[in-house]
Order: sequence, then C-alpha cells, then structure tokens
Amino acid sequence: MERTAIRRRLTWQVATVTDVRRETETARTIVLEVPDWPGHAAGQHLDVRLTAPDGYRASRSYSIASAWSGSTIELTVEQVPGGEVSPYLVDVLTVGDPLEIRGPVGGWFVWKPEQEGPVQLIGGGSGVVPLRAMLRAHADASSTTPIRLLYSVRRPESVIYVSDLKELASSDDVDVHLVYTRDAPAGESRVGRIDADVISQYALKPEDGGTTYVCGPTPFVETVADLLVAAGHDPARVRTERFGPTGG
Repeated sequence: MERTAIRRRLTWQVATVTDVRRETETARTIVLEVPDWPGHAAGQHLDVRLTAPDGYRASRSYSIASAWSGSTIELTVEQVPGGEVSPYLVDVLTVGDPLEIRGPVGGWFVWKPEQEGPVQLIGGGSGVVPLRAMLRAHADASSTTPIRLLYSVRRPESVIYVSDLKELASSDDVDVHLVYTRDAPAGESRVGRIDADVISQYALKPEDGGTTYVCGPTPFVETVADLLVAAGHDPARVRTERFGPTGG
C-alpha cells in the first residue's frame, strides 16, 4: 500500500479548474478538482507542469493553500515578471481548463491537528500560502491549539487572503498580526521589516515550547530564523520553507 501511495504522488495527473479568485493585483487562487487526489497535510506542495504546442515543458512547485477536504485543492500563485509558468496560471488559466499536477510533496514543513504545543507561523509575501493551509486545517479540525500568524507584506493591497484572515482571526485560539514594510494603513504607525522587537512582541516565547514555521523568500527566512534563535528559540523547533528565483 505504501508503494502504491508513493507511486501515485510521483505520477502526473490531470486536474480540472473549477474556480479562480483574484487575491491581489498579482496573486490568484486556483481551485482544482483532482479525482485521484491521495490527500495531503497542511504545508505540503505539489508540482505543476505546462506543455506548449511545440512540446516544450516547464514545471514549477507551488504550496497547497487549502486543508485537505476530499478531491478539491487550492493553489495560490503570485506572478513572477517574465516567468514561464506563473503568468499563465495568474492571467490565462480559466474555469474548465485542465492542469497537470503531481504530488503532494514534502513531510518536514507540515502541521497536523494532533501535533502538541502552540504554533507560530511567520510568512513573508506569498510565503503565507502554506501557512494559510495550516490555519485552515486548524479551523477544520476545531482545534483549540493556540496558533498565531505574523505576516510581513509591503502594503495593505499586497495582503493575500484579506477576508479569510479576518474570519480565521475571529477565533479565540487564532491571532493574526500584519507587519508592513513599505506603506501602512491609516492608524498603523510602524513601517519596517520584522526585527528583534517584533519577534519579542508578537511571536511565541521560547519557554512556550511551540513549533515555529517560517516561509518566504530566502533572505526573509534566513533573517527571521536568525532572529528566533537569537531570542532563545530552539533551532530544532524552527521549521523553514524558502523560495527564490526559479524562472517563475
């Protein structure tokens, strides 16, 4: 059975787009129906492959944005200027279109409802995508585990999942705090990157015994991980997922 499950995850299959939602000017959520989806844990990703009329193929990895709920999954893609794959997914793909996928992939950067201890999520830009899946899994399981999100974005219009985060933050067990690096909304005085003061004020304390998940561009992840360790967090309890230039 295990070999069958692994073979299924490594085999390309065709999903069907059932819905698309614009999240920001450059980001879009794609809802896919996958008849033979084996299920996934929050935090995993999958591969997407496009094939051009001349046979040229390009594939990219994208985090799964949703908790597991049967045969439907969601991807949220941020467009990379000049990219080969993301512009098509963000601006061209439409409801009813087929899309080749393979997965799920990954086992380290995951959160499961049965996991013990509080959870800290720290995301930069589109690094919030797998963290949103964790928040959704937390809500779907009616978990009472304390979970908090520290989300770094350039400006208010760059926030992905605006309404979703407001809904999730209404739970007593969920805390969401946004950090703006370029422009802040009215009433928000601080503008700047996540630093030691922000970690001290809004992140879990080392003595809380929780697990921290950090996702975003490589420089962001490395900086935040260093700040956490400098603040006394156990490096073994800081899990990271990073992305960099891949051709989009």
